[in-house]
Amino acid sequence: MKRTTLDQLNIAKAAKETTALLTDLKSGEQELVYPLRFDVEHHLLADLKTAVRDDKSYVHATENGETFIQIFNPPLRLIIVGAVHISQFLVPMAQSAGYEVILIDPRSAFGNKTRFPNCAITNEWPDEAMADLKPDHRTAVVLLTHDPKLDDPALEASLNSDAFYIGALGSKRTHAKRLERLKHIENLDRIEGPIGLNIGAKNPAEIAVSILASITKSLRHGDKT
Repeated sequence: MKRTTLDQLNIAKAAKETTALLTDLKSGEQELVYPLRFDVEHHLLADLKTAVRDDKSYVHATENGETFIQIFNPPLRLIIVGAVHISQFLVPMAQSAGYEVILIDPRSAFGNKTRFPNCAITNEWPDEAMADLKPDHRTAVVLLTHDPKLDDPALEASLNSDAFYIGALGSKRTHAKRLERLKHIENLDRIEGPIGLNIGAKNPAEIAVSILASITKSLRHGDKT
């Protein structure tokens, strides 16, 4: 790999930008492509976007030869607002699925290392924490406090980000009230509420399963039906 290519990869990694390194397996020539930039044109762009979605590197074969497509995605992150019982199950589940989990709760009696020993925790207010964390296209945001003064600022910050999933806990009635409070904000349809796949979940562990399943569905562009 040429030094300039390595430098470009490192810059993209620092900026948390998805890249694809294309290597001609016959000539050894390499090309770096940024498949998620809106102005990118490339004859393999559709294949690259699929590879990005699937986190999959592979050999693309044509009648003219073979190209190795290597995908470099930013790490997956899950930002949870609310150190509640559901979070105690969701944190280890998401970590097992490959997510870096960050828990936000200004209430240190709830958000602390005793209750969440293996998780990054911030006790900042959600809007301040979101400004620091800057959710990107590889970030899911889950709001679980049931407290508008915590959830609403986090929702507004999330809706102004590239987060691929935004979900908020609450019944249909609670969600309707939430939408009414936030009607001044655009793209409210990005919020999944009630949160999670409808699997009949009742207890905190089952709700955590439904949330992670819905996040996975969004990440992998699963069936919308």
